[in-house]
Amino acid sequence: MKFRIVIIAALGFALALYLVMYVGLGAVFSAAIAVGWGGFAILCLYALALFVPLGVAWHVLIPDSPVAGMKIFVWARMVRDAASEVLPFSQLGGIVLGARAAILHGVSPPLAFASMIVDVTTEMLAQIAYIALGIVILSARAPQSSLTRIFVIGLALAAVGGGLFFALQRYGHWMTEKLAARLLPGAVAPTAALAASLDAIYRHPARVGLSVALHFAGWIASAIGTWIAFRLIGVRVDLPSVMAIESLVYATRSAAVLVPNALGVQEAAYAVLAPLFGVGAEFGLAVSLLKRARDIAVGVPILLIWQAVEGQRAVAAGRPDGHLR
Repeated sequence: MKFRIVIIAALGFALALYLVMYVGLGAVFSAAIAVGWGGFAILCLYALALFVPLGVAWHVLIPDSPVAGMKIFVWARMVRDAASEVLPFSQLGGIVLGARAAILHGVSPPLAFASMIVDVTTEMLAQIAYIALGIVILSARAPQSSLTRIFVIGLALAAVGGGLFFALQRYGHWMTEKLAARLLPGAVAPTAALAASLDAIYRHPARVGLSVALHFAGWIASAIGTWIAFRLIGVRVDLPSVMAIESLVYATRSAAVLVPNALGVQEAAYAVLAPLFGVGAEFGLAVSLLKRARDIAVGVPILLIWQAVEGQRAVAAGRPDGHLR
């Protein structure tokens, strides 16, 4: 499995490099460098701010959880995204580490895993609405594009998949437990505890709906961040066009869920979609590279802090008195 991941990642990197070379290495890097350190700092700070609504979207799913517990889920979401974007994992690997981070801060394993499943579901539902918005904008701005039909088919498949995933959570607890045991071996309670946690969450549909709304707001906010990146490199493009580009880029990334860090996939999507809205492919690739650099600049410190916390807890657990020296 690890060897396959390395091969897939290598192919993705090769594709990204080919696209940059094909479009023009100088043009792509000139656009990216135009941002400057001040502009890059703005992008990093904006990305950090986005973790708050995303963490809150997870936290609101927890029944009777105090407001103070919100920071646990903001931190867990930071770990989840940092792992997905920096480490050579698929997006699923990042999701698992996010749940692990919540568990290390006192959330019970069944509740951490169950809430993570529902949070992924609400984010998926919000993304489906976001992709639908992007398709509407694409069909209005580029009515002759053959990509519209492809994305409509993909949206329909995503909707069916989302419905099946929801049904699995409500009526297929035995399968959910099997998946939990595979993703978090030794950390998941028996089926009854996991099923009870899922049922407790879904007994509050208003919370689930609020999570969907917060995730949708998060998708829009993410597009605004990309619009800022385009403006910083000197590209004047309106926000609806950027929303369409972003929604369809992330739809493509979701379809390639097993590709580590979506290497090559993200770059190809930007190179193809940006010109449909009057933006040069070199600028689309420049924004993609900027986002990669931003994710590394933000994600590496998060992972280092997370690793330090893990290490401290491991040492504490190994001492008879449970305290650090």
